[in-house]
Amino acid sequence: MIAPEFFYATLVIMVGAFMALLRVLFGPSVPDRVVGVDTLNTLIVAGMVLLGAAYDRTIYIDIAIVYALLSYIGTLAIARYMQGGLK
Repeated sequence: MIAPEFFYATLVIMVGAFMALLRVLFGPSVPDRVVGVDTLNTLIVAGMVLLGAAYDRTIYIDIAIVYALLSYIGTLAIARYMQGGLK
């Protein structure tokens, strides 16, 4: 059984993810949608770390680190493309 603290933390992450998803779907501009996707990726990483802590498994934390790195590189690529293209 998972401790209640992990349940409440998961609930907070899910609410934040729902709000970020709304920003992605209904964002008035493309940069707003990019920020929403970046926020969603950050919350996914936080959820993986929380899952790893709840079940005492380090593999989830390792995967979260790799996912965070790929998300960061993707965000940089999108920002560079929006600035003027990849040259």
